[in-house]
Amino acid sequence: MDKGQELLKTVGGNKTQTGLSVEEISAGLKDALRVGSENVITQLGRTDGFNMDPAIHIPLPKRLDTVKFALDKIGMSGMLQELELKLNRAAEVATPKAKKLFGQAITEMTFDDVKKIYDGPKDAATLYFRKKMSPALMEEMRPVVTDSLAEVGAVQSYDNVMREYRSLPFVPDVKANLTNYVVEEGIDGIFYYMAKEEAAIRQNPLKRTTDLIKKVFGAK
Repeated sequence: MDKGQELLKTVGGNKTQTGLSVEEISAGLKDALRVGSENVITQLGRTDGFNMDPAIHIPLPKRLDTVKFALDKIGMSGMLQELELKLNRAAEVATPKAKKLFGQAITEMTFDDVKKIYDGPKDAATLYFRKKMSPALMEEMRPVVTDSLAEVGAVQSYDNVMREYRSLPFVPDVKANLTNYVVEEGIDGIFYYMAKEEAAIRQNPLKRTTDLIKKVFGAK
């Protein structure tokens, strides 16, 4: 017995307690998540998608606090502001890589996954995506971020910052892996907004953009 048959059996035929078929719920949920994920990618994968959003703006890595303190004292904080901007630019360039992986994760959802998400908490789909996508998303984004850091000048900015810092007397050695840092922060930003999209689709009728989504979530 496959997952679909198991679920049909548990709900007693081909209708759930909402009066919708399992197929309708599955299609409606996947449609909603596809729309929601595309909204997130569009919002974040553009200029200032990260940089001007206080909720997900990427700050300098904590391990550069010592560098920031030292350069602030000699009036060179502007170098660090420039570096911070370029970290956010790299995340914005890399974000569209998530679109294909969201689509793949949605396609691979089983009926069991659908039931758990549909009946689950307001971030159930986001938790599913994070578990399913994170390793592959890191691999997809890493080379893009690496290239983007170079293209937007972040690598050069970082080298300039560290050159100035190391020229100061008696400062401790500091190193930061900018690529891994931007990838991790970027992924956190993507899932932060995916959770908001998911909650809005469940709670706000205005976010239900197709008749099927309205039918499925309006029946809950």
